[in-house]
Amino acid sequence: MTGAGETGAGAPDAGGPTAGEPVAQGIGPDPVVLRPRILLITAWVSAVAVVAIFAVVAYLMPEVDTGVYFRAADQVSMLVLGLLIAGGLLLMARPRVRADSGGIEVRNVWASHWYPWSEVEGIAFPDGASWARIDLPDDEYLPVIAVQAVDRQLAVRGIRTLRGLHQAGH
Repeated sequence: MTGAGETGAGAPDAGGPTAGEPVAQGIGPDPVVLRPRILLITAWVSAVAVVAIFAVVAYLMPEVDTGVYFRAADQVSMLVLGLLIAGGLLLMARPRVRADSGGIEVRNVWASHWYPWSEVEGIAFPDGASWARIDLPDDEYLPVIAVQAVDRQLAVRGIRTLRGLHQAGH
């Protein structure tokens, strides 16, 4: 399988590469892009709330009589801790799917994977599942966190679009 950013043999474009040159594979200039709406909103609201809470706690630290003396370094550390937690929450805003007639790129929380439609056996959304998946050869599958059940009609339209592109590209 060819991963994102790798090159391999493929159909040359109209100009065509010269013999021996690798053909870049990936998403074309006009892809369909899907992102989870509810998860995106929740991640951003949560991140802002965490930073606000940690900022208030950092500001109030020297004022609270706990028997411990808090200094400016403790306040800064508390704010930095809040920013780190917010950054972790914002990782949940990363999932995205980009697809065109050539293939599909799935970016979940950590990694991106690109597959040509010829390697994808199907696009599934099993009953009771939280998100969609692409079915691959040898009973493997890749979760598609960008298409979530909580997004309801947006998820339905996304699955239909991906299935249409899969049919056209397969």
